[in-house]
Amino acid sequence: MALHIVSEANRCLQCKKPLCQQGCPVHTPIPQMIALFKEKRMMEAGKALFANNPMSLVCAIVCDHEAQCTGHCVLNHKGQPVHFYEIEEFVSDAYLDRMTADRKPWNGKTAAVIGSGPAGMTVAFILAWNGYGVTIFEEKDRIGGMLQYGIPDFRLPKSILDRYKQRLLDIGVRIRPHVVMGGDLMIDNLFRDGYSAVFVGTGVWRPTTLGIEGETLANVHFGISYLARPISYTIGETVAVIGMGNVAMDVARTAFRHGARRVMMFQRGNKSPASEHERQYAQLDGAEFFFGKSIQRITPKGPVFRNSVLNEQGRPVGVEGEEELVPADTVIIAINQGPKDKLVNTTHGLEATERGLLKVDENNMTTRAGVFAAGDVVHGSLTVVHAVEDAKRAAAGMMRYMENG
Repeated sequence: MALHIVSEANRCLQCKKPLCQQGCPVHTPIPQMIALFKEKRMMEAGKALFANNPMSLVCAIVCDHEAQCTGHCVLNHKGQPVHFYEIEEFVSDAYLDRMTADRKPWNGKTAAVIGSGPAGMTVAFILAWNGYGVTIFEEKDRIGGMLQYGIPDFRLPKSILDRYKQRLLDIGVRIRPHVVMGGDLMIDNLFRDGYSAVFVGTGVWRPTTLGIEGETLANVHFGISYLARPISYTIGETVAVIGMGNVAMDVARTAFRHGARRVMMFQRGNKSPASEHERQYAQLDGAEFFFGKSIQRITPKGPVFRNSVLNEQGRPVGVEGEEELVPADTVIIAINQGPKDKLVNTTHGLEATERGLLKVDENNMTTRAGVFAAGDVVHGSLTVVHAVEDAKRAAAGMMRYMENG
């Protein structure tokens, strides 16, 4: 492994205008980090990575590298691009356990972070490093949000999140698990108790339903719920997955690891919205893809489809042909998910879009003064690195607000 990543680092051309860095949503300083790595200044390289992206280790593992850093490497034109993410994972993994608890002295101000997903953890790290007191309020028993309960362990080992938790504690972040904000406590309670600003990073946990007959049957489940604890489900040997996004791919691969012998995936159009490498992994595991299939209803014996009528762009505009029953023990719906509405319903002045996503301004402040938000709860389901990018902007906005308030 060490020889391999050294070889990768040696292939870097140290471009003056690094396209790889431009292709990264958080603009990781790739050439500089590789230069430090080659000089065996590992801890400096790790510190640079984490200062730019506190979720560096996670992103090195789960990012869609072909669409970002690797995909933009100039060497793509000549052959094999530099696999920077392998170097990043090596450096970040080494640095995570050796990083020092450097933080500025407490400045007397404290912020609340609701949700401990990648956006919430990013904000917590940045604020704590800059001298703010931080308390994370987490609805579940473990931190990580979608990283913990939405990404399978075979893709992201949960031990990494335990290490992140310890690093947060090391820099003084307090964590309160099993607290439902908008239920047990309200945002108004946070301001009453002296918090100077509040960050909302609650993600999107409400499954999008199909609105068709059969969704209440015992053999039907929702993808995001299934991924949270697949051991709780009895799925049988044949599984039909409705949807072909990244969550659906994780559902399919998880199903194979929990008893399924055959997993079929269905998409109304002629394209999968999942990343190329996620599709390839699902196919390697044995998932079968069926395009142009519009689900009509679900029965105890399986889903019923008709063929989609597609326009020139491959998008469904209608259905045709006879109905077709696809025998399956279990149907898992994984088409999308949206935010829950507890906070909006219980917080005066907090407004959401028609999709239930929080409205924010250019500083990521919501329509309620002092309340900021970022990540999926603002933009819908996106990637970890996009949540980090958004959270960095929110953290900067929070610090400006608390200093000026």
